[in-house]
Amino acid sequence: MGDSQPGLWSHPQLIAAVTAEDWGAVFRAYRKLTGLSQTKLGERVGLVQPDVSGIERGHRRVTSVEVRQRIVSGLDIPADLTRAGALAPAQSVAGLVLPGPGPDDDLLTRVTTVVDSAHRVDAPALDWLDRLLAEHRRAEDEIGSRPLVEIMRQQLRTVVDLYAGARGPLADRVIRLASEHAQFLAWMAQDQGQTAAALAWYDRSHEWALEAGDANMAATTLSMKAHMAWSGGRGDRAVRLAEAARWSAPGTSLGVQGMAAQMAARGHALNGDGDDAERLLDEAQSLIGRAAEHPEDEPVWMYFYGETWFTLQRGMAALHLREWRVAVDHLTVGLAALPDEYRRDRTWYRTCLAHAYAGAGEAPEALAVALEAVPDAAAVGRPHAWNELHSTAALLLRRGAPEGPQLVAALRQFD
Repeated sequence: MGDSQPGLWSHPQLIAAVTAEDWGAVFRAYRKLTGLSQTKLGERVGLVQPDVSGIERGHRRVTSVEVRQRIVSGLDIPADLTRAGALAPAQSVAGLVLPGPGPDDDLLTRVTTVVDSAHRVDAPALDWLDRLLAEHRRAEDEIGSRPLVEIMRQQLRTVVDLYAGARGPLADRVIRLASEHAQFLAWMAQDQGQTAAALAWYDRSHEWALEAGDANMAATTLSMKAHMAWSGGRGDRAVRLAEAARWSAPGTSLGVQGMAAQMAARGHALNGDGDDAERLLDEAQSLIGRAAEHPEDEPVWMYFYGETWFTLQRGMAALHLREWRVAVDHLTVGLAALPDEYRRDRTWYRTCLAHAYAGAGEAPEALAVALEAVPDAAAVGRPHAWNELHSTAALLLRRGAPEGPQLVAALRQFD
């Protein structure tokens, strides 16, 4: 350990990295100046090579005081530098760490230079922004929309700023990327019950999609407006918007067509039209099954469509049609197969399952499922999953089930 090169810690790159507590930069600069491999550096600081690599690439953050101290001791970092960059007290809310969103130094320079001076944007910068948006979509499945809204607003501003420096096909890519960001912002506004904001963002996304010639996003925005109509109990409007998504944007992928078909099915189920709902769900499932044979033809935002998702949709349709036992069966099977990282969706469908149990007259089961969902519904499921729990409690109370007051009491703890 204390065999560092003379004057090593007077190097400005290392001083800046330590002061900023950027341990990835510390590792990269230290290895560059000393010629050490990741394995040898890891031996000095008590980390295995994959962990060193993860820290260097930004895939892993150093949040432990113990790990930080091992790095300081192992690399013989002078005390005056570590005092300048002393570890801040632990925050009350942990920071979000996304797997690999950060660009390399050269790419980061190109992105910031483009934004600052309107130089021409290049394809690698847009590739990185595409990947970052995909990572944020995945993160939203787990942590909900609230922590990400302002991040995505800032990210959209960056994308829009790039337009001035884009030429030819790259300009179309920037507009398409802006459309995808606007659609994601619309979805997050919808998820939080902000209807006016969601509609405004969907309109903007649709306009940009048309400008960029992106039929898949143009159709998707209409399908998501249908989803909003369904959420608001407007079955007829949901059907009309979903059908518009099917005929107004020719050339869409099979998966996007399937999304529109199932949105129309939701509207019919909400209206009590079981035959049309079942017919369209069958059609949608066939389209999605065919789409799965060529996933490369599907837009990236279709990642969650599959057999599990359709099982859950059939449960939702049965719930609308008050076919309680059918709803329980489909929702139970779907939830068992839904990955844990879909925290928000698992919460929503669990609250729907509680509602289905209550409708079926199985009050103890309804209460058990609802109580399991309460913490996540309060944390990431407001307002939709939270409202569904209140609907379940109301149904139990109307039927005189003793479980009704128990669920009400549990909800009051988080209201």
